[in-house]
Amino acid sequence: MDELVEQAREIQDRAHVPYSEYPVGAALRTADGTVYVGCNIENANFSNSLHAEEVAIAEAIKSGHREFDRLAVSSARRDGVTPCGMCRQTLAEFCDDDLVVVCDHGDDVTEYTLGELLPDTITEDMLG
Repeated sequence: MDELVEQAREIQDRAHVPYSEYPVGAALRTADGTVYVGCNIENANFSNSLHAEEVAIAEAIKSGHREFDRLAVSSARRDGVTPCGMCRQTLAEFCDDDLVVVCDHGDDVTEYTLGELLPDTITEDMLG
């Protein structure tokens, strides 16, 4: 099994999901091989909830990283969950279209590029 998928699975135990009961973990690898993990953290006001991918990228950015090559996402259901639209846009702010996104199906994985998951992304060039 993919090492990043294993790390995404492990961090799910720290998720705070009293409302959805749907723990998600993410593991983001930087260009230099450092891995940052995140889990979802729900809030009764759902708009204040944090997604696993957001937590992982925030940790990496906070530590000074700006180049990423691979992300694994896993839910406790092993249902092949992909990053939601909001997380895709957040990833696009800091990652190239060729970022590999690995989605956990239990015994196997599906790989996408960020560009496949979010074509024609909103960019800084579109603002103004």
